[in-house]
Amino acid sequence: MPPEMYHQEFDVPEQLQDTIKCFWYNRRDSTEAQSVFEVTPDGYAEIIFYFSGECSVAQNGILHPLPSPFMMGLLNQPVHFHMANRLEIIAVRCFPWTIFDLLELPSGKVGVHTFEHPIAQLHSTLDALIQQGRKEEAIDQLKQYFLTLRSHVSTDSMLFKAGVAMTKAKGTLPVSQVAEAAHATVRTLERKFKESSGHTVKDVSGLMRFEQARNHLWLHPDVNLAGLAVDLGYTDQSHLSREFKRYTGITPAAFAKKAKKGQRVVSNDFVAFVQS
Repeated sequence: MPPEMYHQEFDVPEQLQDTIKCFWYNRRDSTEAQSVFEVTPDGYAEIIFYFSGECSVAQNGILHPLPSPFMMGLLNQPVHFHMANRLEIIAVRCFPWTIFDLLELPSGKVGVHTFEHPIAQLHSTLDALIQQGRKEEAIDQLKQYFLTLRSHVSTDSMLFKAGVAMTKAKGTLPVSQVAEAAHATVRTLERKFKESSGHTVKDVSGLMRFEQARNHLWLHPDVNLAGLAVDLGYTDQSHLSREFKRYTGITPAAFAKKAKKGQRVVSNDFVAFVQS
């Protein structure tokens, strides 16, 4: 039987909105000793703390236990996590073009990785609050940590402007128009973007657009795929199908079928976790 799941998102203080998309809490209860959940790619990096249970990631058929916290960068294919019994998570969903600079971490194309950083010292405090059922206070602790960090580190205004343009257009702008919105040359933008996120503007835009398709199919699995492709700026349905399969390994039609089944056991609000 699939795990029961509860998900809640929390708003971001104005001072952090150039860096963080949202804070979120997730609780998964399973009657099985171990269950599997799948995370599909999107346009964000995540810093994830987990409590109560155990969490491992499957890589090349081998399970690797994960510490808390760990970071999930931009993915180009689904990742399968294994959990034992009950698992509670609080996490920070970040814009990939700013979070590495803010944390003073090297960027790269590693999907799931562990890292040494003072933020890890928050785990014991957050764990105590979660065990007492005080998740809002735990989220507030995370917010305060990032507010303090943000007050001491400047972010690149050019990258912020580029990110705003990309987000507003949901990944449909060509690189030249993103550069124009950021008041930069294409060459300068590409160099700075690659340095800050480990990915190109085109990489991240593609993930953003795919995320729109994925979310829409999850909520509306009976949608006309040709019409969805046009609405999201794909050349045609074949283009949508190629990109979708590139990030998930399955076609949009297969995902829609999976979504119909998943919605019977998951809440109607789409989250990053899709039942496998």
